[in-house]
Amino acid sequence: MQERNHTRKKKQHWIAPLFQIRSQHGFYHASLPKLHLEDIRFHNYFRMFATQLEALLSVVGPHLQKQDFIREAITPAERLALTLRYLTSGDSMTSMTFQYLMGKTTVCNIVRETCSVIWNVLHPMVLPPILTKEKWIEITRDFKELRNFIHCIGAIDGKHVIIQVRTSPHSPNNAGSSYYNYKGAYSVVLLAICDAQYIFRYVDIGAYGRQSDGGIFQASTIGQKFDSDHMNVPKPAAIEGGRILPYCLVGDEAFPLKSYLLRPYPGKNGLTPEQAVYNYRLSRTRRMIENTFGILASQWRIYRKPIIANPKNVMLMIQATVCLHNWLRKCDADNATYLNAGLVDEDDPNSSNGFRDGSWRRIFENGCAFTDITRSGSNMSARRCMTIRDKFCDYFNNEGAVSWQENRF
Repeated sequence: MQERNHTRKKKQHWIAPLFQIRSQHGFYHASLPKLHLEDIRFHNYFRMFATQLEALLSVVGPHLQKQDFIREAITPAERLALTLRYLTSGDSMTSMTFQYLMGKTTVCNIVRETCSVIWNVLHPMVLPPILTKEKWIEITRDFKELRNFIHCIGAIDGKHVIIQVRTSPHSPNNAGSSYYNYKGAYSVVLLAICDAQYIFRYVDIGAYGRQSDGGIFQASTIGQKFDSDHMNVPKPAAIEGGRILPYCLVGDEAFPLKSYLLRPYPGKNGLTPEQAVYNYRLSRTRRMIENTFGILASQWRIYRKPIIANPKNVMLMIQATVCLHNWLRKCDADNATYLNAGLVDEDDPNSSNGFRDGSWRRIFENGCAFTDITRSGSNMSARRCMTIRDKFCDYFNNEGAVSWQENRF
């Protein structure tokens, strides 16, 4: 039998020579010990202080432990450090291989596995699947105190997270085509509800980009659970003045008007003065979710441009950054570290729109991985839902009025 001329090329090195010096010259071993001595630079590198990183490692580290076989396993601490740097820097996987002196496949596997662990471990702690009635009431108190909006249980919005893949949407049997949206890009959808402290309370991650924006909310777990009254939301209750109002989310024109979801009155021209006041008060509160997305994009630079990864890995990265965001917000009760000065919008009565732009808005203006969803539900609202909106409108123009609202018009 004639021997084949083409034989498989044998792998020359079990570990490439460059990566054999990882324990002496890789960033984790050579530079991180020095970085520990400088709080500000450490925080800039990881978006958290050394004590916070140690606390995080104590929680997720046991789930990152690998057994030693032929080679010494990469430690949980190094796995976590590499993953956090990848998420905070927005650097490519290739760049991470040269910083940490590991093969690209190893880097990809570490990021994927660590993001999965972060979600699985932190999710029950910082993003519980069900809130109690007492927790909803606590959230409404914050919205009333901080945004002058009664009975608000959260602000809702959604974003397409743009991803870059190396497949054609027209290829047959191409799973990636499910994520090819009508805007001509690949994306997965992040639908989220936040509270008045910029903390995510519910997220729905992974709707196909090709799904029309009009069907995203109704198809989401969030929309279905609210529609079926499975969210433990307190029953309508009396407010000052005696009128009874339901507890509601606030959203923009992209969302349908529901008994549990308030949206603006449509149009700008032809609104009554009372409707204009209501729209302003709602917009002022809804900006909480805009700012929460802005914080996410600002602190986790992986969102500064389309993410180069397959959709399943992108979903893991989104899950991890959402959990890390919440975990750091809970660690940063005094807003001193995670939310740097000027990052979020600040009320400004002298501004034309009533607030001073947070620095995150420049990131969105320059282009990033987030793009808005448009209409995510039918605009055909039941009379009951319109009546609820009218009741909130009446409240904001009477016993719920504030002195500064008239200055906007």
